[in-house]
Amino acid sequence: MFDLITGSQERPLRERSVGSKLVSIVVHGVVVTLVVVVPLLRVTNTLPPMPESIMAFVAAAPPPPPPPPPPPPPAAPKSVPAAAVRPATTPANPQAAPIAAPSEIAPEVNRPASTAAEGGVEGGVEGGVAGGIVGGLPGSVAPPPPPPPPPPAPRGPVRIGGQITAPALLKRVEPEYPEIAAVAQLTGIVILEATVGADGCVNSVRVLRSRHPFLDKAATDALKQWQYRPLVLNDIPTPFVLTVTFNFSVAQKR
Repeated sequence: MFDLITGSQERPLRERSVGSKLVSIVVHGVVVTLVVVVPLLRVTNTLPPMPESIMAFVAAAPPPPPPPPPPPPPAAPKSVPAAAVRPATTPANPQAAPIAAPSEIAPEVNRPASTAAEGGVEGGVEGGVAGGIVGGLPGSVAPPPPPPPPPPAPRGPVRIGGQITAPALLKRVEPEYPEIAAVAQLTGIVILEATVGADGCVNSVRVLRSRHPFLDKAATDALKQWQYRPLVLNDIPTPFVLTVTFNFSVAQKR
């Protein structure tokens, strides 16, 4: 054994032997074939076949909706008694135009002269009313004439101003200065509102502004004597309201 290690004894199978190398190569080839190639061939024989196309993983389609219910059967028509069915007939009117062409042309028959009153309509009722309805009832009385329209409502007084101007003043009376106001030397203005009727005369007077009550009566008495030309709007005499101002001073008394 030690001789083999030390190399003093010659070994029958040495590297320099060509036969040993060939045997080694053959043995290694057989071993590699049995260990690697044979299992590989068996594995490739058992591989699953390749899929022809790639399948996508999708959810299953929902089931189709149920078909709609069938329509209800039509209701049976109600039977109508034969007596209730009557052919539509129209009253014969000799004055109406014919619908169908006549089979022959007959000579015209002279009609008796109408006894209608002057201004009546041919075919009217004897003793009818002129201007009435054709075919009216005999002995009917003409309707009464419509009542006359009501008179226009009285218009209230309009205020003078804007597009409405006061009519011409026909009579003007100046107020008398009261003695007590002259002694006290009271002066000032009095503003009055006068309502003039449709005839142009002053109907009422109202004091709007005054500094001294002693002057109010004199101004009111004078204004009540004024007279205007009537105010006419749309051909209707209309009352109106206007404002009048009086100025009292001591010089007026002198």
